[in-house]
Amino acid sequence: MVNKKTTFLFLFLFSFAIKAQDIITKTLLKDVLVEIEKKHQVTFTYSDKDLENVYIAKPDDSLSLSETINYLESVTIFNFKTLDNQFITVSYLEKKIPICGTIVDSNTLDPLVLATILVNNTNNGTTSDDNGEFNINSVPANENITISYVGYKPVTLPAKDLFSQNLCKEIHLESLSEELSEVIIPNFLTTGLQKNIDGSTVLKTKKFGILPGLIEPDILKTIKVLPGVESVNESVSNINVRGGTNDQNLMLWDGIKMYHTSHFFGLISAYNPYLTEKATVTKNGTSTKFSDGVSSTVNMQTNNKITDTFSGGAGFNLLSADAFVQVPIAKKLGIHASARRSYTDFFDTPTYDKYFSRSFQENSIASNKENETSTDFYFYDYSFKVLYNINQNHLLRANLINIKNNLEYTEEYASDDSTVEENSNLKQENIGANISWNATWSPDFSTEFSTFISNYKINSSDFNKETDQFQTQFNNVLETEIKFSTNLRFSEAFQLTNGVVFNEIGVANKTTVNAPTYSKSVKEVLLKSALFSEVTYRKNNTYARVGFRANYFHDFNKLIIEPRINLKQQLTNSLFLKLEGEFKNQTTTQKIDFQDNFLGIEKRRWVLADDDKTPIIKSKQVSFGAEYSKNNLQIDITGFYKFVNGITVANQGFYNNVQTLNSIGEYKVKGIEFLINKKTKKFSSWLSYTFAKNNYTFKTFTPDTFPSSLDITHSFSSAVNYNITNNIKFSLGGILRSGTPYTKPIKDHETIQDGNRTIVNYDNPNKERHTNFFRINASGSYDFNLSEDLKSTIRIGFTNVTNRKNIINTYYVVDENNINNAKEINTYSLPFTPNLSFRINF
Repeated sequence: MVNKKTTFLFLFLFSFAIKAQDIITKTLLKDVLVEIEKKHQVTFTYSDKDLENVYIAKPDDSLSLSETINYLESVTIFNFKTLDNQFITVSYLEKKIPICGTIVDSNTLDPLVLATILVNNTNNGTTSDDNGEFNINSVPANENITISYVGYKPVTLPAKDLFSQNLCKEIHLESLSEELSEVIIPNFLTTGLQKNIDGSTVLKTKKFGILPGLIEPDILKTIKVLPGVESVNESVSNINVRGGTNDQNLMLWDGIKMYHTSHFFGLISAYNPYLTEKATVTKNGTSTKFSDGVSSTVNMQTNNKITDTFSGGAGFNLLSADAFVQVPIAKKLGIHASARRSYTDFFDTPTYDKYFSRSFQENSIASNKENETSTDFYFYDYSFKVLYNINQNHLLRANLINIKNNLEYTEEYASDDSTVEENSNLKQENIGANISWNATWSPDFSTEFSTFISNYKINSSDFNKETDQFQTQFNNVLETEIKFSTNLRFSEAFQLTNGVVFNEIGVANKTTVNAPTYSKSVKEVLLKSALFSEVTYRKNNTYARVGFRANYFHDFNKLIIEPRINLKQQLTNSLFLKLEGEFKNQTTTQKIDFQDNFLGIEKRRWVLADDDKTPIIKSKQVSFGAEYSKNNLQIDITGFYKFVNGITVANQGFYNNVQTLNSIGEYKVKGIEFLINKKTKKFSSWLSYTFAKNNYTFKTFTPDTFPSSLDITHSFSSAVNYNITNNIKFSLGGILRSGTPYTKPIKDHETIQDGNRTIVNYDNPNKERHTNFFRINASGSYDFNLSEDLKSTIRIGFTNVTNRKNIINTYYVVDENNINNAKEINTYSLPFTPNLSFRINF
């Protein structure tokens, strides 16, 4: 039997022989011309460089001179012009030639259908066919050919290099994102997490590896592993970036601004991670394209390409089930859809029981033990995207997303020998839609037009039997926006982006109470417009993005100019310096005006800036740092300073004697973030540390400066990801951080009289600290194939493995048994909580 090595050697020698034979049968054109000169007594004049490495099959010796010249013109790109019957010039300056080629993706080698091929300085051109091939019959040999495809770097080639008498050339186009080399760390902490050159961090959900405690690439849970990103109450709806409140994060989903981010009242992300292709987190140096979000920008994007084949996936965990599909309807039309729903209204799971207790521990739902009660809670989300390519240069996209939480609480109690049933409910929903048109007018100029609408509503009704009081609350945010931007590339190094934005936000709040009768309704609308411009420079070892955004608020007749800068300089192959700075503003913020908002679960309502009692929030931020990357070792150290003014007492969530006051203040944060990450083929380990000092200043208070409620002085996190085999992965990690500030009553004078009421007599704000927060999480995953086309994954995760009882919030109420004393109320983090997921992908 002939073995594999012999077969391979035979094929190699055979292919080599064919190639060698092809070379042997052809002769250098210059040598052919020398022979013709001797035979016909003529002289050829030409440039040696033009004829360099040009081979042809020798003409037949029986041909006359004119026949020989005709033959040479048919097999080469050159014109042969005879002067005085003796001198013949060889040139391609006026020659028209046929060209051909095959256009493919440089990575996958898949053909690119409908790529644009243009002959420069002419109106001549074509597009590639289903096999990526193209032909053009008559092209000036001295012209250049530009080949472009949406999402790829354009290529310009001399027409003579594509001469069809030779073998049609295979032309490789590189993905535009790869060409820009935006990613400088491809696997950061775990697979799927990447570090961009502008300092932002990208989560690519399809490539997500494993992180401690996580059973899926939950976007908002994942970003909490980054230095400088905390959550003082561990919820994803309360992410604090460099000391900012959760409402200071701009959340975008396919260009739609989202006002609701979580399910289960903050414990899991509301965005299906399996259709969301990537999420980019920017803490500073933000592009001028984005406004709002004075602390961070989280930009989530779904797949923007029409897939060639039907694909999708489905799965479940101990809270919900979901599915997604990507359907190619035609070559130019595709549909992407996803849906997820909890099944917690049908039966309980250990994970649901832990989440329920954690979410409702502060309100009457959890504390009521006297009467018969029932709770019906569920959530769902779905998204839908239509992708239509008018042609290869004009793309239309339309998106829809809907997120909803629904809670119904029923209490039965005896009254006059009968049973009375009272219902309370809470409905929370965010619907968003977007339409965009991306146009590539030339290889160097493109435009984007987009418009979105986002509608957020929360509606609740609650009956309190003890006070015989029924109240309703309603909060609604409706935002619409139109944006147009242009992108002009001057050269490989310089790129200019300009744009204009028109935006309108309306916010409504309504509260009614039956006893005593009370009703309040407020509706406000704000119109604003903006111009933005930025220049991006990228060459050799330098990256720079500099720009400004001019915001005009029509109702206030106010103009705010915001400069932005993002610089990165490579000093050596492994060492970078970075400088980031920005001015930003936002006009919507969340307010807590009493602790029983929305059944005591969702305590925040959105309000709109009025340039008076609720001013426009403004931030100034600068950071400077260094990054070292070599041999799979990354070290990152960054110092930052952030100043934010225009905050109010109502949006900081105080639990003390200042919570009812109307005052405008500011906060300042300064600190250092440090991260070291080491990777090998088998494992990735990291240690991060953040030091920060975060102080409020409210000039009407005494003292006027005190620690922020979000002040976490020291924060450590560490983890190890280990690939036991290619299919089995394990992750273990821990978090240790300083306790957050809180306020105690004055000792021996815990309560005071306020008119007819007895209230808690608090000491100076945020004078005390909780004990340190500590938690260990673990997770594992196993990948296997059910069939050739059906891939499966089982993941298991454990939160708070040691079952530590971490206090995350403390406040005080008057003790009903002794009004001279205050009773301490503590809120605790999740106890030991298991979760499990199973997924299939096809």
